[in-house]
Amino acid sequence: MSTVATHRGVAIAARVAETIDGVFATIDGWRDLVERRLAEGLALTADAIDPVVESFAMPALAADTLITGSGFVAAPGVLTDAEWHLAWWLRGAGGPTRLATIDDPSDEQFRDYTALEWWRVPVRSGVRHLTGPYVDYVCTDDYTVTITTPVRVGEAIVGIVGADALVDRLERELLPVLRAGSRDTALVNASGRVVTATDAGREPGSILRLDGLGEALAATREVRSSQETPAGPPRAEEPATGGVVTLPGGAAVVTCGDTSLSLVIQ
Repeated sequence: MSTVATHRGVAIAARVAETIDGVFATIDGWRDLVERRLAEGLALTADAIDPVVESFAMPALAADTLITGSGFVAAPGVLTDAEWHLAWWLRGAGGPTRLATIDDPSDEQFRDYTALEWWRVPVRSGVRHLTGPYVDYVCTDDYTVTITTPVRVGEAIVGIVGADALVDRLERELLPVLRAGSRDTALVNASGRVVTATDAGREPGSILRLDGLGEALAATREVRSSQETPAGPPRAEEPATGGVVTLPGGAAVVTCGDTSLSLVIQ
């Protein structure tokens, strides 16, 4: 790959990171708010926490942002008045509405959210995680990415806060950025699933299969993990955008900051 193409890829990756970082910063602010209120003595009950969550979820959904769903999900057994609890609001044509949930494990329609990636990975790793694209049958019934981060009381994780963004909204924001380059470009997650691409044949959620791509993405995950701490995102002194890896076939993989997304430029 030529030097010019490499530099252009880094600039495009930085613009992608800038777009996603705005959502990250919003979610981090929600986490800080909930943790601060709990540290001040807010009761670990659904009745006490839900108004706090609603105070940030509703304005976020009413604003013209990428966010189409937002809220808080409690760790099972943490709240004294609800064994399982999901306080999540969705953007709707008539304004934000609260997601109806089934919290009784004996109900045949109950779903254990702790088995889902958007819960499982950040709780295991202790840091923010981007899930998707995937078809969100719980909330949107559409291709979605979900960004979640743990909420703590002391060292204990008591839940997660997060946000959903529809892939088609992300495409409207990011495709013009990707098209600024002169080559076919795909934005993929850490597993190689396409978020959006300049080639219309590469549909969101499909796996991009290129020789060496899996290994390159695994290497970027390892670097990102080494930069993260359980208390938050990568350290401020780390660069906003990572380096460029050239695959055997000539494609370049460019990390998009700490978003866990990468550009694949062919």
